[in-house]
Amino acid sequence: MKKLLLLIAIIFISNSSFAQDEALKKDIMKVIEMSGSAAQMKVAKEQILKMIPAEKQAAFLIEFDASLPSFYEKMVKVYMELYTKEDIKAMMKYYNSPVGKKIAANAGKFTEKTQEAAKEWGEGLQGMMMKYMQ
Repeated sequence: MKKLLLLIAIIFISNSSFAQDEALKKDIMKVIEMSGSAAQMKVAKEQILKMIPAEKQAAFLIEFDASLPSFYEKMVKVYMELYTKEDIKAMMKYYNSPVGKKIAANAGKFTEKTQEAAKEWGEGLQGMMMKYMQ
């Protein structure tokens, strides 16, 4: 009888922690969405699309979009490794604030502008590297 009660308790605890993990994963996905990550991915997709021949772009877009769920799953795992449930709740609260909403709304533009800055810096860095590599 004790073994049966112990088994039931273990099953209950494991199901409870699984449900908590699923709830946390859903909250993390909300944070990812609220943070503007989708806008950043859109910028990346548009930049990559420019390198794909026009006749292959439709097929690429289908495959690219199909790859996003697994990418977001990996992001969720990283969040779960680095942040607590309380941290995620605080992030959600932040991204619901006026400044959080502004940051999310500008995420795509921010990504574009910082990529431009990184490109300019990288070009200068190449010259500097060549100077020291000879």
